[in-house]
Amino acid sequence: MARVVALGASHGGVEALRVVVSHLPRDFPAPVLVALHVGAEESLLPSILEDAGPLSASHALDAERLRPGHIFIAPPDKHLIVVDGRTVLSRGPRENWVRPAIDPLFRSVAKFCGPDAIGVVLSGQLNDGTSGLYEIKRRRGVAIVQDPLTAESAGMPQSALDNVRVDYCLPLEEIPGQLVRLAKDEKQVSAKEPNGARSMKEERTLARPGAQTCPECGGAMARETQGTLIRYRCHIGHIMTAEVLASAQLDSMEKELGTVLRRLNERSELCREMAEKQFANGNEVAGRLWQRAAEEAVRREPVAKSLTEYDWQHPERAPTRDERTAEVSQSAEKRAATSGP
Repeated sequence: MARVVALGASHGGVEALRVVVSHLPRDFPAPVLVALHVGAEESLLPSILEDAGPLSASHALDAERLRPGHIFIAPPDKHLIVVDGRTVLSRGPRENWVRPAIDPLFRSVAKFCGPDAIGVVLSGQLNDGTSGLYEIKRRRGVAIVQDPLTAESAGMPQSALDNVRVDYCLPLEEIPGQLVRLAKDEKQVSAKEPNGARSMKEERTLARPGAQTCPECGGAMARETQGTLIRYRCHIGHIMTAEVLASAQLDSMEKELGTVLRRLNERSELCREMAEKQFANGNEVAGRLWQRAAEEAVRREPVAKSLTEYDWQHPERAPTRDERTAEVSQSAEKRAATSGP
């Protein structure tokens, strides 16, 4: 089986993908599959990548046979996976809060290409791609990670480095050359599954039930480990790493706090109107009850407002390159200020 290259990217990934494909030769001997976090929005990625280099590119169609020198891109709102050398599109459950996601692509390439799989994690936040890259390595494929220092967003590359024994951690500009060398390597081994290897389903290690609720569907989530990576899976099939789940929880909480603030505003206004109505009808007792209810809602508004304006901590998200640069500059300024003349 020929090599198969799978690229995964998110925030900052369009430019990273452009750089990689722009340096691949016209006779590149492997198919290239791409998963970028585009959600359900219209995507111009095929034309962007086709204009960047000599390889043809298109959104993958269902049941296309993989062919060398072509870039197959996950279309909006569809997972792209590989089955028996063909592309398969799926609207299965979102993983790590996204569809298309990187992990399903990497897992499928690992399963059906084995040692001939090459997985590449590029710029992106959080850690989609880590679990899939782990599967590629488990089945003796090649794992490549963009050097986090060269990534617009270091989260995904850093997570892969922290949880997977990668083969190469390279600056972005060096990745295409390494892909060319690997794709032309004739020392490829059979894609037969390693002796004693367990199925992908059996590889998951279920532990105690997690006291977590799926942000997607509200179902209970079971905690599982994959190497050093912690993930949560609900009965529907939504999968999130602990970091993605924490981020999703925070997003959900901020929306709920906004709803509480809006409801308090609405309640205070409605109770005020009812109080005026009761006073106008001469019902003093009912009027005072409605008035106190309105005042109670007004008193509680500042509490809800302070929570919506609170700057929450984001330990699950690695800083962007701009944030890292700003932090280094601030540290240098502090050192200069304290060192004196």
